[in-house]
Order: sequence, then structure tokens, then C-alpha cells
Amino acid sequence: GLIDTHVHIESSMVTPPQFARAVIPRGTTTVVCDPHEIANVVGAAGIRYILAASEGLPLTVYVNLPSCVPATHMGTAGADLSADDLLALADLPRVIGLAEFMNVPGLVLGMPEVVAKAEAFQGKVIDGHAPGIGGKWLQAYAGAGPGSDHECTTVAEMLERLRLGMYVFIRESTAARNLRALLPAVTPQNSRRCTFCTDDRHPADLLDEGHIDYLIRLAVAEGLDPITAIRMATLNGAEWFRLYDRGAVGPGRRADLVVFSNLKDFRPEIVFSGGRLVAQGGEPVGEWPEPRADESGVRGTVHMDWERISLAIPAPDPSASTALVRVIGVVPDQVVTEHLVERVPVRDGEAVADPERDILKIGVLERHQGTGDVGLGFVQGLGLKRGALAGSVGHDCHNLIVVGCDDTSMMTAARAVGDLGGGLVAAAGEEVLASVPLPIAGLMSDQSVKTVRRQMERLVEVAKNLGSSLHDPFMTLGFLALEVIPALKLTDQGLVDVEKFDFVPLFV
Repeated sequence: GLIDTHVHIESSMVTPPQFARAVIPRGTTTVVCDPHEIANVVGAAGIRYILAASEGLPLTVYVNLPSCVPATHMGTAGADLSADDLLALADLPRVIGLAEFMNVPGLVLGMPEVVAKAEAFQGKVIDGHAPGIGGKWLQAYAGAGPGSDHECTTVAEMLERLRLGMYVFIRESTAARNLRALLPAVTPQNSRRCTFCTDDRHPADLLDEGHIDYLIRLAVAEGLDPITAIRMATLNGAEWFRLYDRGAVGPGRRADLVVFSNLKDFRPEIVFSGGRLVAQGGEPVGEWPEPRADESGVRGTVHMDWERISLAIPAPDPSASTALVRVIGVVPDQVVTEHLVERVPVRDGEAVADPERDILKIGVLERHQGTGDVGLGFVQGLGLKRGALAGSVGHDCHNLIVVGCDDTSMMTAARAVGDLGGGLVAAAGEEVLASVPLPIAGLMSDQSVKTVRRQMERLVEVAKNLGSSLHDPFMTLGFLALEVIPALKLTDQGLVDVEKFDFVPLFV
């Protein structure tokens, strides 16, 4: 069976049983998930929910504990997990080690509370997360414990990590499509240190393109030897995570098996999990267990004090016609951004969006404690010509994030997210045009994966009618608040220059 070496199940916007129904027919029988999305909202209760909701499924769901909740203290999360909090979960069934260690400066510079987490998990698997890091910093980082990375975007980055003995998880997610760029780095000599992962994939991509099977097909189409590709999707990941009962077909191994007909066009036809037939012809078969998970601690997670929230951006010179501002530059099919400087119009003393130049206003609204904190800025590359998009999915703190052409549309969309108890919304003026409710932690639906796929297709269609040309503007939007991936991001506390690892003023 295929293994996804790094995935956030919450990013599929469905519960673990529904996620399993999407990926098992694609040949994936094991995933190593990092539940840091739900943990950033409700803490340890979210991790326990993921474990309970995946108990007994044909899909074996292992958990790597989220190492950075919150990712930094430059944004407000709903929880804060210390080394002791993580150790209390370390011996739970199906827990492997520590997931992507995102606070690179904290680890390299020796911040005590950060180092304590790495020390607590020495001897266990620690996954890395080091976008753009190289040289002595990367060596110090790897020496402190993290032994893998899924954030490579260039061949040079990938080779540097492989030379240090790290594993590289080649990612092809909805928002970050890195496989084609990285594949030239894979050689017969280093391929055993390479695996595949999906990180974050929305339902339409899971159901239409596929899961790890899609990455195999894509890699082979790009010229990779099929046997090497299959090994990267199976044995390599099993060995990194010390899952010695799977990853190959042999005596004593778990009978997770995929039957297919064509090495050059890998398409699972029959899937067995633990020796039991669980999928055939691209559809689940047989009776599947329905895990019972207590949802009381993962619902009702959007807390807003709307009276304290304003989206206005007062200009430094109210009498001027324009203002010079820092702008987040969207990079298509990537989660990295550019740090741009542009002029925006000033009207009635406020800096405003300029949709004609694809410069929109963006806001991140704290949603865990109802503090009323709002970070405001501008973004280029989303393409909206009118209206607004909003959601309670805003990596990694998952505050309410909204982008739009005017304040009325933005507030309509943001309030609709609150009314749903979490979700994704498109609005124009005072009208809500489409939505996807996500009542579980503001991240996941309680509907089937096919229902969510239909809802998302409608929502993305509306977003494109509003002007966006992106493959999935909501996935892109969700990463604009992630203050550990370069170059410029926005949290509820303000604008973050990720390369400086510090706040910067909006106005230049």
C-alpha cells in the first residue's frame, strides 16, 4: 500500500473517515498526519479527536505530534502546547514522534522552550520544515534533531538536504506543486532518501487527480523510473518512520496491497488493507468501521466581538492621494510569497484596495478568544475584481482571514464565516454568494467528501466569477497568514517579514 509521509487531514476539509474513503480507493493505506491545524484551534483535544476519529479504519492513520503550536508567537492561536504537553501524548497508540519543526530560528538560536521540545523527542522521529534555509543554519538545524524536510522548492535546496543525510518528502499539494521542479534532483544514488507527500489537498484534487497514486503517475510521466517511484511511495517512507511491518510485500509484513496493471500509468484497481478487500474500481467496498469520536470539544470555535472590529486602514498622510505600502505578492502554485512595495489609493483618509491593479485589502481577525485584534494589509495576485473571500482556515493559527475589493464585501464575508461557526465564504456587497460550512474546529465539514467537493466546486466557481484565476483561491488564501514561510505574511498581530522573523510596518 502507498504511504503519504506528511499530510494534514484537516486540509481535506473532511473528517478522517471521509478522508479514508477518498484515498483508500487510490491505493493509500497508510498516512502520517500532523494534526497541527486542529491543535492550533483546540490543543490536545484536537489531537485526541483525530486519533479517535481514525480508530479502526482501513486507512492506518499515524500521528506525528505538532511541534509548534503556535508556529510562532507572532500570531494568536487557540492553544499553546509545551514539551510537557506533547510528552503526555507521546505514548498514545499510533503516535510516532514530532512533526514538522517550523520554528527554525528558535531551534538554531537556542530558545529554551523550543529546544526543550527537540530534546524531549531525541531518539524518536522528528520531521523538519526549513523553507529557504541553507548553509550553517541548515546544518545546525539538522544537528538539533529534524531529519526530513518537505518544504524544498528548488533542486539546490533538495540536494543540500540530501547531502546532510536528511530525507526529502517531495510535495504535490493543492497550493504547493513542487514535484516537477524537484524531480531532476532524484538519482539512483539518492532516491532511497526520497518520499512523496501531499501536505494539504482539497477534495476536488483528491477525487479528480488522486492522492499518492497521482504523484507516482506524474513522476513517471516526467521520466522517473516506475520502480523507483513506487519505492518512494512505499518502502522509503516506512523505513524513515520505522514502520517495519509495511512498505513492502514479504513474509511478516502487513498485507496492505495494491493491484494495478500498468507501471507507466499507475492506477489502483483493487486495494487490500490488512488482507481485507476495501476498494475496487476506484470505489470503497464492504462495511467500514465508523469510529465514534467526541466532537463536543471541537465545535463552536469561532468567537468574534464584531463591535471591536474595523477594517479601516488610516493613511499616514490623510490629504495624500496615494500611499506607499508593503504588499504580499502571491506566487501561483506555491505557498511562498513575494515582499512587494506598491502605491495604493487614499480615499477619505484611508488606504484602500486597487482591484484594477490586482491589489486587494486583506485582514486577519483573531477568532479564538474574541479579542478584536485585526491585522490589515494588502495582497497582489488573487485576481478579484469585485467582492470578497473569507475563511476560518488560515494557517497555522487559523484565525479568520478575509480578502476583498471593498470593506462592505469583506465584512459580509467575515460575518458569514462567524455565523456558520467556521467555513469558507464568497460575498459581494451585502450578499453571500456561496459558502462551505466547516463546523468542526472551523476546519472540517461533517458532510461526505463528495458533498464537500460539490460545495467547493460551487464556491471556487463563484470566486472565479469574481475575477480570480487561481486553481483554488481559498487554499492560497489560507496560507497568506503562515508566518514561517517566506517572504511576507499577515497575522492578527500585524505584517511579518519572515526572513527577518519580525514585524514590519505596513507603510513604507
